[in-house]
Amino acid sequence: MKLVEQIKQPILEEMELFESKFRESMATKVPLLNRITHYIVRRKGKQMRPMFVFLVAKMVSNGKFDERTYRGASIIELIHTATLVHDDVVDDSNRRRGFFSINALWKNKIAVLVGDFLLSKGLLLSIDNDDFDILKLISVAVREMSEGELLQIEKARKLDITEAIYFEIIRQKTATLIAACCGIGAASVGSPVEEVEKMRLFGELIGIAFQIKDDLFDYTDAKIGKPTGIDIKEQKMTLPLIYTLNNCSDKERKWLINSVKNHNKNKQRVKEVITFVKEKGGIEYTTTKMKEYQSKALEILETYPNSTYKNSLLTMLNYVIERKI
Repeated sequence: MKLVEQIKQPILEEMELFESKFRESMATKVPLLNRITHYIVRRKGKQMRPMFVFLVAKMVSNGKFDERTYRGASIIELIHTATLVHDDVVDDSNRRRGFFSINALWKNKIAVLVGDFLLSKGLLLSIDNDDFDILKLISVAVREMSEGELLQIEKARKLDITEAIYFEIIRQKTATLIAACCGIGAASVGSPVEEVEKMRLFGELIGIAFQIKDDLFDYTDAKIGKPTGIDIKEQKMTLPLIYTLNNCSDKERKWLINSVKNHNKNKQRVKEVITFVKEKGGIEYTTTKMKEYQSKALEILETYPNSTYKNSLLTMLNYVIERKI
């Protein structure tokens, strides 16, 4: 059994029902929109985010469930899909999950409007059902994702990212949505505010570890979803690179900045940068940091009694840092 299927086992029925509810949540009277949303549903990813919502909801409530939990998961998936559609426009990307992206098939104008439509659908789903606690969690996530993306663009121009700014960018860009999943999972079954915040923090820690793992893929030789050195080519300041810049001589630092800024399309130079980062201990340092965040998330999880839901979350936590893609 694949690992993702294994994680899904305790919430298999809920996930199946969720798929039909998610399709319903995207329904519209506009034929073009229906064609596009049908295309989106057909090429769904692993659906890790709804899984976080369901597993957390069940773990904190001893297996209880609520219609609000389905709504919470649908809202997360709608918002996540909206951000992916918009991301492909921002990155001028033609592929997503092995398929053509929305902007590749229907052009940027329609892709932006589809993203806006999905965003409004997600927000309305909470408003129409008076789920204002869930609405607050998701609205904060949307604001932070936008801020994180803009902060990264601003800093990439100057290549002046410190480690503190790096962690702020990935907290906002990646971790905030996983944090919202876990917070919404707890809120949907009526958990007290303190527990909602505790689970939101749990999700944030997993999200940061997840993004650090993504950064490490840039320095791997294994065949993965994204090509080696792609972050360097796109002038993205990742943790291995930031660590190396802070732990080398002035001469080496100048060479490194010049390589990333002016020679980032040169395959040989990118290879040299990757080798240099490895030699300076950038990979070891980054791996240690990733495991620190994983340990902090584990500490939160260990405060809950054993259950199949907790076991699935533990498997998920290990999957985040051991995954090959």
